[in-house]
Amino acid sequence: MACTSCSTSDGGAPKGCKNNGTCGTDSCNKLTVFDWLANMSPSNGEAIFDCVEVRFKNGRKEFFRNSEKLTLSIGDIVATVASPGHDIGIVTLTGELVKIQMKKKGVNPESNEVPKIYRKASQKDIDIWSVARDREEPMKVRARELAIQHKLEMKISDIEFQGDGSKATFYYTANDRVDFRLLIKDFAKEFSTRVEMKQVGFRQEAARLGGIGSCGRELCCSTWLTDFRSVNTSAARYQQLSLNPQKLAGQCGKLKCCLNYELDTYMDALKDFPDYDTKLVTEKGDAICQKQDIFKGLMWFAYTNNFANWHVLKIDQVKEIIAENKQKNKVSSLEDFAIEVVSEPEKDFNNAMGQESLTRFDQPKRKKKPNRKRKPNAEAAIVATPNKPQAASNQNKPAGGNQNKGNNPNKGNKPNNNNKPNKPNNSNKPNNSNNTNENKPAEPRKPIIITKNENKK
Repeated sequence: MACTSCSTSDGGAPKGCKNNGTCGTDSCNKLTVFDWLANMSPSNGEAIFDCVEVRFKNGRKEFFRNSEKLTLSIGDIVATVASPGHDIGIVTLTGELVKIQMKKKGVNPESNEVPKIYRKASQKDIDIWSVARDREEPMKVRARELAIQHKLEMKISDIEFQGDGSKATFYYTANDRVDFRLLIKDFAKEFSTRVEMKQVGFRQEAARLGGIGSCGRELCCSTWLTDFRSVNTSAARYQQLSLNPQKLAGQCGKLKCCLNYELDTYMDALKDFPDYDTKLVTEKGDAICQKQDIFKGLMWFAYTNNFANWHVLKIDQVKEIIAENKQKNKVSSLEDFAIEVVSEPEKDFNNAMGQESLTRFDQPKRKKKPNRKRKPNAEAAIVATPNKPQAASNQNKPAGGNQNKGNNPNKGNKPNNNNKPNKPNNSNKPNNSNNTNENKPAEPRKPIIITKNENKK
């Protein structure tokens, strides 16, 4: 669904259109609605619905009436009514789906208060719009500095310029009411434009800025979620979730909207369960519920005098005990009703397709202690191995045998050892200045050979 400028390159890296929100196909923007009626013409000669949906910066969308009967399609840049002047936006939806979207957002399609579209944007309008959009980021940095100088407890999250560059809207978040009258005067003096301050909630701020959630996907509020319903901690309790604020809170600092997605399913499953605070009276003592498995229909109970041992009961068995207790009868014990829960064998997914473990770098490296102990012996073996034949031949030689080594008649029959790497030879021994063999290496492993010869002597 992406345009050609947003596609990936030959190496697989994304190109990025860098159009500052003016993508031609409008398929890579926030809260995009797929027009599945685009190829269908109205039946019985009905006129096309004269309202269109226009998108501005981020996910801000508004509806405008095409009173001039312009031929508009998705991706056209138009000049719309603004106060004061005009604004520049991109058409994101046309036709009958606009009427459905207006009813969804509570806008009357037949109302005369729907603003109008002036014209299609000219090249001059687009140039002024682009210059204004480029000023937003440096202005946001300076605006935050001014807010800090005034010691205001507020956060300026975003700035949006009007299409004609005559007005800038500053979006900010704050916990309490903020007196920013002096701040507006500094903004007008610093940026030489008309300033409008608009406070948004923390959820709306996250929707405007966007980001990646803990699930690994884009935030729901910035992609498809349009209505922000209240989320309570009771939703986490019903779903047996730990009340950890770090895990339950989203990037906005509030409870995650996705806690409400499966809440209805859990509520339906809990209708057949007894109350969590129900006590079971037995001859061994009272028992209190410790845990529930909603979808398997199991409850764990433990005696008040022994919380270490838990007993698993089915819902029907719990209801049977409760019915006996209502008749003021005590059951003998929970062991008579308890069942054994067979734990499922854990599935081994290691090396399923021949790949290595993903946690191989998490484990600390083991120290190779045996190799450190054997290291001196290994070096001695390396030194002694190539010199054993020579040492054996030198045992029967006189003390001055090294001086007459060049006249040895059997030495010419030995093969050339130039291709053997790092092999010590007798040509580098001390006091062998008369050696005439030039094919041997100059000084291989001189300190090791000197030490060995001294031991031999």
